[in-house]
Amino acid sequence: MNGVVGDIPAGSPGFDGAASRRLLARLRDVMAGSGSGQERLDKIVTLIGMEMGADVCSCYVMRAGEVLELFSTLGLNQDAVHNTRLRVGEGIVGDIAGHARPIALDNAPSHPSFAYRPETGEDPFLSLAGVPILRGGKVRGVLVIQHKDRRRYTEVEVETLQTIAMVVAELVAQGELVNPQEVASTGDPALLPARLSGTSLASGLAMGLAVIHRPQLTIRQMVSEDAESELARLNAAIATMHSAIDDLLNAAALAGLSEPKDILETYRMFAEDRGWLSRIREAIRMGLTAEGAVQQVQNDTRARMSHLTDPYIRERLLDLEDLTNRLLQHLAGRKSEADGGTLPEDIVLVARSMGPAELLDYDQRRLRGVILEEGSPSSHVCIVARALNIPVVQAPDALNRIEPLDPVIVDGDHGQAFVRPAEDIQMAFAEAVALRARKEQMYEAIRALPSLTRDGVPISIQLNCGLLIDLPHLKASGAEGIGLYRTEIPFMVRSTYPDVHAQTDLYSRILDQTDDKPVVFRTLDVGGDKMLPYIAASEGEENPALGWRAIRIGLDHPSLLRQQLRALLRASAGRPLSVMFPMIAEVAEFDAARRLLDLEINRLKVQGGEPPSRVRVGTMIEVPALLWQLPALLPRVDFLSVGSNDLTQYIFASDRGNPRTSGRYDPLSPAMLSLLRRLVEACGDANVPVSICGEMAGRPLDAMALIGIGFRTLSMSPPSVGPVKTMLRSLDVAVLRQYMNGLYLRGDHSLRDKLRSFAKDHGVII
Repeated sequence: MNGVVGDIPAGSPGFDGAASRRLLARLRDVMAGSGSGQERLDKIVTLIGMEMGADVCSCYVMRAGEVLELFSTLGLNQDAVHNTRLRVGEGIVGDIAGHARPIALDNAPSHPSFAYRPETGEDPFLSLAGVPILRGGKVRGVLVIQHKDRRRYTEVEVETLQTIAMVVAELVAQGELVNPQEVASTGDPALLPARLSGTSLASGLAMGLAVIHRPQLTIRQMVSEDAESELARLNAAIATMHSAIDDLLNAAALAGLSEPKDILETYRMFAEDRGWLSRIREAIRMGLTAEGAVQQVQNDTRARMSHLTDPYIRERLLDLEDLTNRLLQHLAGRKSEADGGTLPEDIVLVARSMGPAELLDYDQRRLRGVILEEGSPSSHVCIVARALNIPVVQAPDALNRIEPLDPVIVDGDHGQAFVRPAEDIQMAFAEAVALRARKEQMYEAIRALPSLTRDGVPISIQLNCGLLIDLPHLKASGAEGIGLYRTEIPFMVRSTYPDVHAQTDLYSRILDQTDDKPVVFRTLDVGGDKMLPYIAASEGEENPALGWRAIRIGLDHPSLLRQQLRALLRASAGRPLSVMFPMIAEVAEFDAARRLLDLEINRLKVQGGEPPSRVRVGTMIEVPALLWQLPALLPRVDFLSVGSNDLTQYIFASDRGNPRTSGRYDPLSPAMLSLLRRLVEACGDANVPVSICGEMAGRPLDAMALIGIGFRTLSMSPPSVGPVKTMLRSLDVAVLRQYMNGLYLRGDHSLRDKLRSFAKDHGVII
């Protein structure tokens, strides 16, 4: 509320649940009656105003160009109808449409978005409540009530308006108010080729025909006359939905894939959430049909949660969207569109958002790629897509630029999609696929060969992993071990913190599948954009990357860190264990973390458990402050690993998540390379192994520079192993080191071009 003071009346006198049911029943009669769409809308607006005791009730409908037009009103000047227009974001009505969430104000003129339109005659009205008219995830209009006096609107009033807005949304969708083609029309670009630039979420190349993923069903009847029969229908639909989810969990497509199954197990638990189901049942008892109740609860939840940015909450909202659509399909007795036999043989899914279960609904033999709208939550669906080798790209405005059955190329390697590609693009795609195949053959030919440079310098190539599905790449790529295992990823797909037994089982399976090759486990690196649902986030952090994260959380919650260390020790019984602490900023933090590890080692001894054959302890070099503490740090550690992604952004004070600054500075600059060289030299003098596991290590040109500096262990993602190994086997390190000695003191912005010229002149394959 806005400026609530004193004894402001709270809601319409007598407007309670019974009044809401009476209004909805009369609304049903209006919808079932005769008359044009405009006539029925006028009756709805009048009915709302009378039943809710409002001085004004108005309905704005979305027109082409994101313009909201006043379509009907009770209480404002009738001459303003079809003449008053507001852009999305303009005025309070535009604010409701822009944020797709309800607003209830006791002093509307004081709201910063208030826009006065004299032609409407609304100046005497002080209070306002408005809700978006939503359908298919898009705003189709705004429904508003106003009062002359200053008052607080109750939750029942707002929820009733939301329910009525769902009915009006169907009126709009049926084309009785605005031709649907008007809002959808964007000129004639549907006939032209287009390139969508976005973000790669899962690598790979694919081509197919676009299938638009629109799971929402049209609800024909909102109001019920028999609550008990609707509750029975709901219970039957819930039972069949749970059975169908169980079938999905047991599907052959998930055989042997632990992480996707973990995600779906959490999803299955969410489908049984008592709070969600009880809210639906309560809405039915208030007079809605089962379908109407399911949709109202979803609209209310979306309005409450959609403005939140927490990644976990956004994923849960996506799960709830999926469950809502599934439950509606079961209530209607309809199969998912994914089961349709008319789908093309080669499918590229295009979706505003998509949950992992929705992805698995589609025939995996036909599914080639996925394009998601930019900004949609995606971590869970990407884990499943990676497990199934499906490229995923996130691109802005995808749904507005791709029509059903458009031919589409998904380039998951470079984060782009080509819609209705011209013949030359299709030829380039075919060549890229062929080149990819030839490169894979070349990488396969050298897979078993040693990672030696041309002048005989051994380089250890290791993998960065975070899921069990990554482990088969260890053997397939010929890598020598895992230089970074990100332990936080399995934690992020769970709704509760896994106990010691569950963690021990996971780490044991990791070690069992690595064939005695070395594995470096990084302890939980959460915080920033990777918060866990069961750890309270620090509110209001202006820069989470510099905030409460990684080892700082572990030291503030030592029980969490100790449980993880306990599980790692148990899983490593009789085997070597390497533990690495992230985000260490000072030696004292490393000492504190090491003390917790020592406590768990002593605990294991007291309990008579089998200890690891050897325990190695190291830290990430990410925070620049640690570089000036090397004399104190190096005697304490068994190894170091450079996290070049964070170190680079901290060195240059440049947020790598900000498109305006992410590419502004180059890690192949004299400053960065000089700093890394001094680190390698200090580690060499102290006889402490040092590796690098950031993105630099996986790019052939950058990896060449790192080898020239003196790094002899590089850890990277599995697809980078072949290209980097090909590069280093064509490299003469002695010649490169001599060349680079003359570069460190230069004042250049970047040395990338000079290093690329060196590679070209000396036959280094990059």
